[in-house]
Amino acid sequence: MTGMPLLVAPRLLRRIPHLPAFFPEHRLLPAEVVPAGAAALVLDGLGPRRGLGVAGAVHAAEAPWRAPRFGSRHAPVALLAALSVEPCADPLALVLRQAGPAAVASRRRACRLMTLLREARIGGVPGLPDPGPGGLGLPAGEAVLVLDPCRAELAAAARAMLAVAQAEAGGREVLVAASPGASPGARPVLEGAQARFLPGRLAPWTLIDLAAVMHGLADEVELLALAAGIAVRSHRPAPWTGRMAEDVFAALAAATRCADPFRAAPWTLEQAIRQLADWRVAEAENRRIVACTGIEWFKLRRIRSALASNAGAPRILRRGADAIRLAQQAGGAVGVWAAVMPPSLPARCAAAGVPLVRLEDGFIRSAGLGVGLAPAASLVLDGRGIHYDASAESDLEHLLATASLDPALRARAGRLREALRARGITKYNLAGVAPDLRLPPGRRTILVPGQVEDDAAIRCGGARIRTNLDLLRAVRRENPDAVVLYKPHPDVEAGMRIGTVPVQEAAALADRVLSGVPIAGLYGQVEEVHTISSLSGFEALLRGLRVVTWGRPFYAGWGLTEDRDPPPRRGRRLDLDALVAAALILYPRYFDPVTNLPCPPEVVLERLAQATPARPGAAPVPPRLRALIARASRFLAAWWAAR
Repeated sequence: MTGMPLLVAPRLLRRIPHLPAFFPEHRLLPAEVVPAGAAALVLDGLGPRRGLGVAGAVHAAEAPWRAPRFGSRHAPVALLAALSVEPCADPLALVLRQAGPAAVASRRRACRLMTLLREARIGGVPGLPDPGPGGLGLPAGEAVLVLDPCRAELAAAARAMLAVAQAEAGGREVLVAASPGASPGARPVLEGAQARFLPGRLAPWTLIDLAAVMHGLADEVELLALAAGIAVRSHRPAPWTGRMAEDVFAALAAATRCADPFRAAPWTLEQAIRQLADWRVAEAENRRIVACTGIEWFKLRRIRSALASNAGAPRILRRGADAIRLAQQAGGAVGVWAAVMPPSLPARCAAAGVPLVRLEDGFIRSAGLGVGLAPAASLVLDGRGIHYDASAESDLEHLLATASLDPALRARAGRLREALRARGITKYNLAGVAPDLRLPPGRRTILVPGQVEDDAAIRCGGARIRTNLDLLRAVRRENPDAVVLYKPHPDVEAGMRIGTVPVQEAAALADRVLSGVPIAGLYGQVEEVHTISSLSGFEALLRGLRVVTWGRPFYAGWGLTEDRDPPPRRGRRLDLDALVAAALILYPRYFDPVTNLPCPPEVVLERLAQATPARPGAAPVPPRLRALIARASRFLAAWWAAR
C-alpha cells in the first residue's frame, strides 16, 4: 500500500487530528473525487461513505496498543494497519493471517517489545484496576486462570472450557475472571460454577501475573500472556494459535504505525509504548481520586479535566465531610488543594481510612500569573505531604532521598535543564525584557527575589525569616559590600498579594529595586541568588548560580545550596541532574495546552516557547478587586473543606 492515496471520513480526521502522521507516505483525502489507485482508510469501523469505487481498504485498529481515556479525551499513538480487498472486522487477525515467517532481526526486536510490554503493563483494555496478585491476597504465577467471555452466545463453550481447565488443573487452584474486554455491566456466563471468581473486571496484567496456565476463547489477553511466557490454551481458533510468541509480535510490530499526538509526527513503536506506560500511570492515579474538596471556583474546570480518567472526572464537593464519605464508599482517595487544606483534614481522612492527595501547581506553570487566572500546564499530586512544607516528608523529598536514577533519566534531565536555560523558561514566563543593568565591575552581585508573605511556602516552610524586609536586612548584613538587587514578586507588584517592602526601606537596603522586570533575564547578570524559599532559587541553580536559602525549600539540604536554616531529615548529596530529574520529570504532571492530555515536560517547554507571554495585570478586573476575590475564594474553599 506504499504511496497510494487514502480516503478518510472527515469526522475521523476531526477526532484524530494527528492521523496523517500515522501514514506519512500517503495523502489522506476527505475528498469526494476518487483518485486512481486510492484505498479507503477504515479505523474502528469508521470509513468514508460507501460506493466510492475504491479497490480496497486499509483496515486499522488500536488493538493491542490501546491508549487510555482521560474523560472524553483520547488520542491513539499506535495503529495496526493492513490492506485488504475484503471487509474486515478484526485488523489484528488480518495482520497475522497476512504475516509470513519473521526474520531473525525481527524476532530479536519482538523479544525487546515483549519485555517493554511486560515492564510497562500495557496492552489490551486500559483503565481497569491493576492490583496485582498481592492486592488480591493471592500468590503469583500459580493459578489455572479461566477467562469468562461474559457473552451469552459463548456460554456453552465457556462451560466446556472450565471443565477442561478443572480436569487438567493437577491440584492447582482454578480462578475464573471476567474478560477485561467484556462490555461494562455484562454478566459472567460461568456464574454458579464450582470455581473461585475474581471480583469485577481486572487489568490484563493482574490476570497474567496470577496465572501459570491461561484458558480462553480467543481472548486478546491470551496474546499478552504469550508475551509474558504464560502457557495459553485457546479453546476457539485464534489468529496466534500455533505460532511462536516472537513471530506473533514480529508481525504485529511490522504492521504497526505510530504517531506523536503532541507534535503530529511519526514515532517508533518503542516511543509509543513509553507514552502508553506514562499514560497508564497517570490514568490510574486519576482514577484513584474519586472526590475533591478545597478547590477554588476558578480551578474547578481545570481540576476536573486534569484528574479525569477512564471512569470520568472526580466529583468536586464543597464540604470535606462529603468528600471523605464518598471516597470511603468508593474505596478511593480525596484530593485537596494543598494551600487551602484545613489542618484537620489529614486526621479526618486517616480516621476514615481514606487516602489524601494534596494538589498544587508544578514548577513550570504557565505563560502568565496564577493569580491572574492563567491556565496551568503542570500539577503536583502528592500522597505524603507537599513540597513546600518542610515539617513533613513529601513525595518529592522521598524521591530525592531514596530514588536511584538510571543514566538515561539523568541524561534526559540534563537535556531538559539545557532547554530551560536556552529558552529562558521560568515558572510564569511573563512578558518583557530585562534591561542591561550595567553593574559596577569587581563587586559581587546578589539578586533577592521577593515572595508573597502569606503564601503557603512561607507559612509552612518553617523558616525563621518570613518577610521580604527581614530577608533584605539579613542579606545586606551578611554582604555589606555586595551589589544587592531586589525584585518584588509580580503578584505583590500588581497589588494582589501581601509582601510590599516600603520604598524607603528597600532603597536603604538594596542598590536597586527592579520593578516590572521579568526574572529570566536577570539570572545572566548576577552571581548569586538569596531567597527564603522562592522557586527562583531552583531556577538559579539550573543556571549555575550560587544559591543561599534562608528558608527550607525543596531544593535545599542536598548539597547544592548554602542553607542558613537547614531543613530536617535531608543530607543526601545530589548532583544537579538528579534534582532536575526528580523535581521536573518524576514529581509533577504536565498537560499539553493543545490536546489537553498528559504530556512530557519537553512538550510544555515547546508550547511555552511558542506562546505569547502574558503580562501581569492584563485581566480586565482591577488588581485590587482581583486580590479581594482571590482571598475570598481561598477563604471559602478552606472553610467549606473544614466542614
